[in-house]
Amino acid sequence: MSDATGGPEGSGVEPVYIGAMTLYPVPESVARARRWFRKFTDPHELACSVDDCVLMISELVTNAVLYGEAEDSWRVRVEWWRVGEALRVDVHNPGFPAKVRMREAAADEAHGRGLCLVDALADSWSAGPSHFGGTVVSFSVDEAWKP
Repeated sequence: MSDATGGPEGSGVEPVYIGAMTLYPVPESVARARRWFRKFTDPHELACSVDDCVLMISELVTNAVLYGEAEDSWRVRVEWWRVGEALRVDVHNPGFPAKVRMREAAADEAHGRGLCLVDALADSWSAGPSHFGGTVVSFSVDEAWKP
């Protein structure tokens, strides 16, 4: 797994935009992101584990809701792309890219495991500045579509 910064363009394959959702930065948005991802990717017949993708989206949207910061009202944006045979999911929030890091959570901590799960399940992940301003955290799953 990697945490190199990059966008969908970084793979050398032209990304194909599949869909997006814009969410309020509230806890209920995590469940909404899971439902919408399943609904909008179902017609694409993904060959990868949709449950794993939904778990990673849950973790990244949770982090965006918890750690996004802005003086004005703001939203969380989730986008998904087809990049060759891979699925790439980008989660944008107005937080600071330098604050995105994996850490080891203590056994009694309620938070701190999200990026570790993404690192374990995704073929790659990245974090950096969003073209919307703020931060984008992304993951990719190789071979998400059957060749």
